[in-house]
Amino acid sequence: MGKVLIFSAPSGSGKTTIVKHLLKHFPELEFSISATSRAPRGEERDGVDYYFMDAAEFAARVEQGEFVEWEEVYKGTCYGTLKAEIDRIWDRGHVVVFDVDVVGALNIKKLFGEQALSVFIMPPSVAELRLRLEGRGTDSPEAIERRLAKAEQEIGYAERFDRVIVNDDLETAYAEAVLAVGDFLGHE
Repeated sequence: MGKVLIFSAPSGSGKTTIVKHLLKHFPELEFSISATSRAPRGEERDGVDYYFMDAAEFAARVEQGEFVEWEEVYKGTCYGTLKAEIDRIWDRGHVVVFDVDVVGALNIKKLFGEQALSVFIMPPSVAELRLRLEGRGTDSPEAIERRLAKAEQEIGYAERFDRVIVNDDLETAYAEAVLAVGDFLGHE
């Protein structure tokens, strides 16, 4: 069994940006593409950003035991990690990188134990998170309120992660993430 890195954070915390930096920094890391039952947003592509499938196919694949973990994150919108995706990455000799919600992160950590490093990216404040979400321009005001309510719940789980990195300055947060990942992978 290979190693896994698990990143989680409230939507808008900068987690995806930090993970993209780490993927460039450490060539042995490979991003685990999640499956979702939601429709693509903007420029998102199937098999690159997510494995997009409708709710019926998602449910059928859950039923067939094809997921390591999955969750209905928002009403009618499921996300999960396909077993085949982890095997694909390990077969290449790489370390699996997860960018998942908190429940998924804790489930993956429980599954992989010491082979996994879980990192929570903490926003500096809920007010700053609101500004970032509004600045994206991708969500309706109702969706932003849902995301902020969920963020407050997710922040309550932060202490259950191996590392917590506060992202009030992207370069500092990135440097902390590089140190944490390098340490976990045994780099000098």
